[in-house]
Amino acid sequence: MREVSIDTAAEMIEGGAYALDVREREEFTGGHVPGAVNIPMGQLTGRLDEVDRDRPVVVICRSGNRSDAMTDVLRAAGFDAVNMVGGTLEWIEAGRPVEHPRASALTVRVIETPSLGDRSYLVHDGRVALVVDPQRDIDRVLDVLEADGVRLTHVFETHIHNDYVTGGFALAQATGAAYHVNAEDEVSFQRTPVRDGDVVEVGERMRVRVLATPGHTFTHLSYALAERSGAGETAVGVFTGGSLLYGATGRPDLLGPDHTDALVRHQHASARKLADALPDDAAVFPTHGFGSFCSASQSEATSSTIGEEKHSNPVLTQDEETYVRELLDGLAAYPAYYAHMAPLNTVGPEAPDLSLPELADATELRRRIEAGEWVVDLRSRTAFAAGHAPGSLNFGLDGAFSTYLGWLIEWGTPVTLLGETADQVAEAQRELVRIGIDRPAAHATGGPEDWSDQPLRSFETATFADLAAVRHHREVVVLDVRREDEHDKVWIEGAVNIPIHEIPQRVAEVPEGEVWVHCAAGYRASVAASFLAAAGRHLVAVDDEFDNAAPAGLPMVGPEA
Repeated sequence: MREVSIDTAAEMIEGGAYALDVREREEFTGGHVPGAVNIPMGQLTGRLDEVDRDRPVVVICRSGNRSDAMTDVLRAAGFDAVNMVGGTLEWIEAGRPVEHPRASALTVRVIETPSLGDRSYLVHDGRVALVVDPQRDIDRVLDVLEADGVRLTHVFETHIHNDYVTGGFALAQATGAAYHVNAEDEVSFQRTPVRDGDVVEVGERMRVRVLATPGHTFTHLSYALAERSGAGETAVGVFTGGSLLYGATGRPDLLGPDHTDALVRHQHASARKLADALPDDAAVFPTHGFGSFCSASQSEATSSTIGEEKHSNPVLTQDEETYVRELLDGLAAYPAYYAHMAPLNTVGPEAPDLSLPELADATELRRRIEAGEWVVDLRSRTAFAAGHAPGSLNFGLDGAFSTYLGWLIEWGTPVTLLGETADQVAEAQRELVRIGIDRPAAHATGGPEDWSDQPLRSFETATFADLAAVRHHREVVVLDVRREDEHDKVWIEGAVNIPIHEIPQRVAEVPEGEVWVHCAAGYRASVAASFLAAAGRHLVAVDDEFDNAAPAGLPMVGPEA
């Protein structure tokens, strides 16, 4: 028997058969056969160990088509599986009961900071709210509080951050909220200390349990959120900071090489502690992992649960030694500005001043450039290449602006911002205060003709196909500004590698001649090109995806060539 009717399926399930729903999670939570377990179709082959081999399996989907295909998969793997013909549509039409997960009365607001690859969270019950890991520009949080009509009573910090300046202290000061920071963190501000095992009541409906999860730092905490109601207490999720991320974990090397081995092993144990402490359907709410260099590796996921991480995250699928070896082997360079974040965060950063700095005319801009200050053009790389003030540097707002500016700048160098509009300058200021660059020296708006009292400079842009064609006719220098870990996998034969974060100090090392500079997608190449242009080099910026290099006919070298 390979197929069963709705009535037969119901009898089998009532008799103890394993009901397996292979629809997507969103479909499943909209209503499902009582007692069914959800493993989405695309995940089933990797999660067969979750299916009970000792019981018959009734496979379910919406109409019977996806379940039909998955029945074949299960039967081929040795399961006694049958397809429920007609799916949940016919189940409902037959008047059979449908189970709906209890809807939470809590609202979780995600406050994204994509330029740094981080998230902050605001959770409320309609009256009071808590916030986890707020960024420096707390007006974004205050706006959400006002829009939702709720009062902030608690701010939680998962750790002393290394990739941004916290807004936790300033937010607590502005709202009167309790500021929860690990009691073991050495800080110079007033806080409400918390420790492993503490429970914090937030209003009448929210209960937060403190979990020590060392690994990203020694004093890292996670916060498990439960909702209280007349029916009892239900796990909602866990705010994991830089501990358990989506398909990854926070990197363990930010406190220096002397601590890396101990921290990476702590990280493995902490992730398993979380997996054991929370149910599979508990949501995971990490701070890092959306492009942040605080993440040991990157994932495309935008949401997850403890159960999903158990089956996809190396920290939960690998033994300790394998996890440690593979994670440490995969670590790449991280931004130099990280070294300045923890000292700032331990003193309780105040709210930033986001008012525009003083205006500068062309003469003043030239004076600043000649004095060695950074005059930063915020326009796109295409616009910058077409014409820019001599000596200005290009960190476009259309890329990881603050990450790369913070990485490359000598800390303390005055920065002047050039934007087409005051709004662009304001956006750049907001990005910079998040990494501790609080007050730009000056700003100017308009276009390059307004910013220079000298003839404008420009350089060409091109593709990898153009580079392949040029190399047939003349010798050029190919400068690869990707990180070493990227370059060492595959590179263009004959290319010189100077990672982008080393360019300011190593411009003189670029070989003489016409320079074609490239990265992986064009943004970093333009940053490097602006330094080369300021040094008077003849250059072409490759504005193209590196994946196009080999198809263009360029000879490739390396283990992945």
